[in-house]
Amino acid sequence: MTTPFPIPELYVPDDAALARLREIGRLASGFLSKSKADNTRKAYASDWDDFIHWCKRFQRRPLPADPSTVAYYLADCSARLKTSTLQRRLATIAEAHKTAEFESPTRHAHVRLVWAGIRREKGTAQLHRKPVLTRHLVGMLEALPGTLLGLRDRALLLLGFAGAMRRSELVGLDVSDLSVGDEGLTVLIRKSKTDPEGAGRTLGIPTGANEATCPVKAVLAWLDATKLDDGPLFRRIDRHGFIAERRLCAKAVADVVKRTMTAAGKNNRLYSGHSLRAGLITQAAMNGVSERSIAEQSGHKSLLVLRRYIRDGNLFRENAAGKVGL
Repeated sequence: MTTPFPIPELYVPDDAALARLREIGRLASGFLSKSKADNTRKAYASDWDDFIHWCKRFQRRPLPADPSTVAYYLADCSARLKTSTLQRRLATIAEAHKTAEFESPTRHAHVRLVWAGIRREKGTAQLHRKPVLTRHLVGMLEALPGTLLGLRDRALLLLGFAGAMRRSELVGLDVSDLSVGDEGLTVLIRKSKTDPEGAGRTLGIPTGANEATCPVKAVLAWLDATKLDDGPLFRRIDRHGFIAERRLCAKAVADVVKRTMTAAGKNNRLYSGHSLRAGLITQAAMNGVSERSIAEQSGHKSLLVLRRYIRDGNLFRENAAGKVGL
């Protein structure tokens, strides 16, 4: 049986060519992800490096790449990568060619047909992390130990939830970014995923009705116990109870969520650091809070993205099947 796509010509790059290719990839990933988080930029750079190694292995030219090379690459990767990852790799390849002033092979009919077939076979639905709802959060808080680590994790969980914060926003907070008022806590978010230039925004964290779940009291208890008055708000604590100078990394938020979810007796597999942000948005939607109010708290600039959470929150609150007398 003959292949519908021609096999691209063999190509054996020297070390200088490979070094130049990697440099172009770094430039491309930078241009492609100016508004992206650090982890996303690293992913783009890793994607380009993977494409270079694949081309070297099969002796194909990565730049400018023949459309059939990209089609073969997609087909080979489709068995082990998610559709969303493949889409990002296509974007990386396209941006690398644009940076080097070559026409992108990703627009060619061969590539588009292969990509359409992969999407049709694998599907395009993304696996979304489950939201931490209020009832989940209460159980997680009850499972926390009465230690310095427990105080930190309580403040982190409640502030991250009440502020619908991204992981990077939460761990990026300094003590000086907080101010206490009569109605609650005012928090300055200096920089975020959708604000890479650091224009900043403020959000209010109201005082909670219940002392055990009040985010303001939790943060103040953490500050009182540690006597922190400057620098990072959330920091690593070693097994001896020593508080580090440097701030927590974004991954630590996921670790706290998963650890406390397990301690509360729940399966943590589909929960992550993003579950706090998703949880506030979903819970607010379930409780009938307006889109405008939710967006003001979460900082969403796209209502399309926000409405995905709202739709999930309204699955049963406004369900037609629940109103027909079954």
